[in-house]
Amino acid sequence: MTLEELEAFLLSLGVKSYRAKQIWSWIYQRHVTDFASMSDLSKDLRSRLEDLASIGTLAPHSAMSSTTDRSVKFLFHLDDGLQIESVLIPERHRMTVCISTQVGCALKCRFCATGQMGFRRDLASWEIVEQVLAAEEYMANAEQEGMRRISNVVLMGMGEPLLNYDQTLRAVRVINHDHALRIGARKITVSTAGIVPAIDRLAGESLQVKLAISLNAATDDLRTWLMPINKRHRLSTLIDSAKRFVETTGKRITFEYVLIDGVNDSRADARNLARLVGDIPCKVNLIPYNPHRSTPFQPSSPDRVQAFRQYLLPRCPAVTLRASRGQDIGAACGQLCTDSVKRPRRAGTSRRPAAHRRAAISRPRQKK
Repeated sequence: MTLEELEAFLLSLGVKSYRAKQIWSWIYQRHVTDFASMSDLSKDLRSRLEDLASIGTLAPHSAMSSTTDRSVKFLFHLDDGLQIESVLIPERHRMTVCISTQVGCALKCRFCATGQMGFRRDLASWEIVEQVLAAEEYMANAEQEGMRRISNVVLMGMGEPLLNYDQTLRAVRVINHDHALRIGARKITVSTAGIVPAIDRLAGESLQVKLAISLNAATDDLRTWLMPINKRHRLSTLIDSAKRFVETTGKRITFEYVLIDGVNDSRADARNLARLVGDIPCKVNLIPYNPHRSTPFQPSSPDRVQAFRQYLLPRCPAVTLRASRGQDIGAACGQLCTDSVKRPRRAGTSRRPAAHRRAAISRPRQKK
């Protein structure tokens, strides 16, 4: 439920709407997952909530830590037996969590492990939010020095966020809300392979989130080969949409470009990229390809990466080179992939202990 939906639900019970903010505070800021523990609510209200509503929860099945950069990959088993992954990325001045919005992905980008899984289903908004809460809970319990509160959220995990638009935006609003996770909109980045109608729709939302477009090629032929979505939304259409987003929001856009050896890393590729985006208020984020067993691709050599970057620097507003994180645990960009076959839960494991559960209120249960 959104805060407004929870307020309406409480009003239908004859309860003042301000109680909704108290409940949200318990769930999202104190990580409390049962109504009985919400001590500033009356016993009668707690009892009624226990009877009429439930708190959806999702806890990591496992957490794998990188030996090189302290990144942590979480594996979640969903209620229907499917699996998703998210990644906690400690950095010098921030703590980022990369979260998923779908189980698998329908876009079939050649270089992406998630794309080779196929698409299973969209995540509900609470399943998206729970990944952030799980990362916060992990940090609260971690004995690693320097672990801090989540400062940034990137929707760059499994799936295409803008193909799960409504649930993604519901989740973003919770993550951003002052009575929930309180992460600033400017610290939230939504990544897309280029779903043009949804980009235009996002530009009109009352949010200040950042937008990153996964570009990876600067000609239609090459981009269509790498990313079949380009058949539907050609580069000219995508770039026009990016320009409209910048004009409407006043925010700089990020173009992500994965550098793959011998595929999209030549001087001609750099020249085409500069011509395509050089006049847009943007940042070009270069990402050396992270290899995985699903494809034969290899990363561009360090010399080739630097040559590509040096060509772009005087021709684009801003150019950055992303350091690979979590590559040794299959947690780097493009590496997230799970066993997407449904697995029945073993008896006695349908719920985790209350201390390790987190929540978002689900739809009210019907009275019997």
